[in-house]
Amino acid sequence: MSVDFQSLFPDEVVTKALVRDVELPGEAGTMALITLDNGHDHTKPNTLGPATLTGLGEVLDDLTQRAAAGEIVAVGVTGKPYIFAVGADLTGVTKVTRREQARAIASLGHDVFAKFGNLGVPSFAFVNGAAMGGGVEIALNCAYRTVSSDVPAIALPEVFLGLVPGWGGCWLVPNLIGIEKAITLVVENPLSQNRMLPGVKAAQLGLFDQVFDAADFLTQSLRWAARVVAGERVQRPEVDRDEAKWEAAIAAGRKLADARTGGYSPSPYRALDLLSAARTTTMEEGFEAENEALGDLLMGDELRAGLYSFDLVQRRAKRPAGAPDRSLARKITKVGVVGAGLMASQLALLFIRRLECPVLMTDLDQGRVDKGVAYVHAEIDKLAAKGRLNPDKANRYKGLISGSTSKDGMADAEFVIEAVFEEMSVKKTVFAEVEAVVSPECILATNTSSLSITEMASELKNPERVVGFHFFNPVAVMPLLEIIKGEQTDDATLATAFATGRKLKKTTVLVKDSPSFIVNRLLGRFMSDMARIVDAGTPIEVADAGFAGISPMAPFELMGLVGPAIALHNNETLAKAFPERFYVSEKLRKVVESKKASYYTQVEGNQVIDPEVAAIYAEGEASEVLTAEQVRERVLAGLAQEARIMLDEGVAQAPMDIDLAMITGAGFQFWNGGLTPLLDRSGIAQSAAGGLFLPPGAASVPA
Repeated sequence: MSVDFQSLFPDEVVTKALVRDVELPGEAGTMALITLDNGHDHTKPNTLGPATLTGLGEVLDDLTQRAAAGEIVAVGVTGKPYIFAVGADLTGVTKVTRREQARAIASLGHDVFAKFGNLGVPSFAFVNGAAMGGGVEIALNCAYRTVSSDVPAIALPEVFLGLVPGWGGCWLVPNLIGIEKAITLVVENPLSQNRMLPGVKAAQLGLFDQVFDAADFLTQSLRWAARVVAGERVQRPEVDRDEAKWEAAIAAGRKLADARTGGYSPSPYRALDLLSAARTTTMEEGFEAENEALGDLLMGDELRAGLYSFDLVQRRAKRPAGAPDRSLARKITKVGVVGAGLMASQLALLFIRRLECPVLMTDLDQGRVDKGVAYVHAEIDKLAAKGRLNPDKANRYKGLISGSTSKDGMADAEFVIEAVFEEMSVKKTVFAEVEAVVSPECILATNTSSLSITEMASELKNPERVVGFHFFNPVAVMPLLEIIKGEQTDDATLATAFATGRKLKKTTVLVKDSPSFIVNRLLGRFMSDMARIVDAGTPIEVADAGFAGISPMAPFELMGLVGPAIALHNNETLAKAFPERFYVSEKLRKVVESKKASYYTQVEGNQVIDPEVAAIYAEGEASEVLTAEQVRERVLAGLAQEARIMLDEGVAQAPMDIDLAMITGAGFQFWNGGLTPLLDRSGIAQSAAGGLFLPPGAASVPA
């Protein structure tokens, strides 16, 4: 079947394969060096759409002829500065309506990449920058590979989106580095919030033959390539092909996929099938099986939801809905942080690294202040030790942090954020003390996770400059920043908050002042419903299994991360505001009173319910015991109801902001589309919330 790729990908940014001849050192001969370059700076990475692949194929055909004529002895491929290639251009996938079109996309990539192995001369991949998906598969299809020591990200993220590495990855990876490492790269890392590897670690895994320093990476790579062309042998560990070990690894991979997806996403299982078959199939058979898998998965709802998620974090996140005009934002040259605990210290470090301005931390006594400043210094030292900060910058950053027991030093700050105890009276007192010192234009931000911004500002002279600035823990890792508008928050304050969030490199979402905002309100609803279910008699393990594949970890595992006391406080806040929907578990209260930090514990390497927690939940008669599927349906119905209410109340601007918040703040799965696409395609939106959240086809295959 002939496929009109131009109509499917009309907006493709073509990455050109630019060729120049390079004389290899030591008179080894001439290498044709391909540089992948889409003509933009590193902010627009090289992608691989049909036009790009077709052009690359034509270049490789020409080089094959030159190799046959004896004009070149090798072919190399590298990328523009900072970028090798970040994978397939998926912009046209939503227009694919027939399986034949999907399969043709898969086949085109295989046909072009296979040319690297049929040039008649050795092929080399010199990975100088980020490489993901199809970019990694270009390198895998080459005979030899080097990577720069400063490459920040190497990944095969396809399973994260609802696909499989389909241009050679599922066959080539296990046959290069072995099945255990292949499962880590192809399945485990994508299902672990799309974990990526720095180049050095990817080389340690066996993906690359050599690592060279960034300063002279290409020069060193060419010298090494010359030695290989001259006959130097490249040593690689032999892959263990023992059938029992291979199948044991696949079984462990399936268990992992069950835990992470609950069986609701087909992509990790298709990937495991392909990895399993790679032990005995030929490369041609393996590539054909990848074509078939992509033909199916490109037509699946999980991929469409994954692309919807990708669009949210790449586009909507850059233009937050409801944010005032950027021109209203005020300049920030000094920041005050009230509090010197762990959260406050993390905030101080973030402001120093991103805004590069002075930060003053205050607390009640000098010991706490000293501890907070010491934390910031220690974290800066760690970054320097890892090579992420040079000595001069590390020293400069240390000089930007200071501490005091007095707030007087905040007089010239334009932005003050409090991170003190989550108690309204405490926060009101803090803001009153700060207002007495700072200018009327100074922004007063609160990191509260659930309390009312409006009430917090109600007794101030200038309540219009108070804004919610809710970070998620750990601050350096979690991308979301909920920006909460109080009833009197003015546009200048809001614009400054969004501008500051952007400089902090956070994903910002506008939220109406309401109990627990977006993420914690929805998490509170599902934990409230979960508490009802387990209190009534459903085993905790069964309840957790019912939520697999929605959040990054099971709800009662999550309890160990956030802490039962914090979860209880959030639910008490919500139950006070919405007693008809939210439930406070007395058994959870007993867990908190027992000072248990987690529901689970480790026994002989296995995760089990803590016996003391189990004893608490064994009290009383079981009135209702649900299956995992019944748990899933009931909890999703509660989330659908709560999401609809939040949209009706204007807590979130649109369903897309709920999804963006849940993906970036709670780690909800990309291949579900966050939350609302899952509710739509499962039918729960209709049954529990009165209708679809999104237009038909927005995050699924059009009917």
